[in-house]
Amino acid sequence: MTQADDRLKALFALDEPAARDAAFSTAVMEQVMRQRFREDVAMLSGVSVVGAGALWLVWPTLQAALVTLSQGLAPALGAIALAFCAAVILGGRPAATLGLGS
Repeated sequence: MTQADDRLKALFALDEPAARDAAFSTAVMEQVMRQRFREDVAMLSGVSVVGAGALWLVWPTLQAALVTLSQGLAPALGAIALAFCAAVILGGRPAATLGLGS
């Protein structure tokens, strides 16, 4: 190689991307996914507790209404509940599905 080739090689070396460390990238992504998992579990736990408390508060009133309406509407309401559950489960992350996250 000539001296000009060495200078060009040195010049082009400045534009090369930095070397990537696969183990570091994997560790960072693992931490990101663990944090997202914790956020999802915390959000789902909170929603479950709030929902259970709300249901406990309105149950005496709701029970009488359910008994009256259940004879004719049970099959349709079951199908609607199943469709809603499928949409939440298949829709991705729970916060995004409920419109709470980005």
